[in-house]
Amino acid sequence: MAKVFAFLAEGLEEVECLAVVDVLRRAGVETRLVSVTGNRMVTGSHNITIQADALFEEVNPDEADLLFLPGGVPGTPNLKAHEGLAAALVKANKQGRRVAAICAAPSVLGELGLLKGRTATCYPGYEDRLHGVSYTLQGVITDGNITTGRGLGYALDLGLELVRLLQGTQQSAKIKKSIQYDQC
Repeated sequence: MAKVFAFLAEGLEEVECLAVVDVLRRAGVETRLVSVTGNRMVTGSHNITIQADALFEEVNPDEADLLFLPGGVPGTPNLKAHEGLAAALVKANKQGRRVAAICAAPSVLGELGLLKGRTATCYPGYEDRLHGVSYTLQGVITDGNITTGRGLGYALDLGLELVRLLQGTQQSAKIKKSIQYDQC
């Protein structure tokens, strides 16, 4: 069974995170909320507090098939500042494991050099931080092992794309139908 770690930092965009996690869990993907703050309770950019399943120090990022970064400000810079997470992202990419980010968070991947030569998207205004990318206005794009989403409005699309990548088109279509979503 596929395993996903969704990383939480203070100031994350709550719905970007939880919509993706919800879709993955509905599909039966083992998905853990992992706090990089040293505290299981993480407050997002809209003052919604989320309880993480684990602290970064309690998990082994190498065990995850996919590492997911939600956006938000100051959530994105807080994710970027976590050295252990940065190392885990670089290692996952080198190993060809899946990495996903939405909104401002693809800038973390760009600043780590993981997007060079790829096509990616992000929230408008963060394109200059993608470094060497072919930028697209698509809502969600997968290039190789990296999937990026433009923003909150594409969170369900991103979740469904990750289900497709991890479990196949049929399972993604099943989840899409079950949530009454006909937008992508």
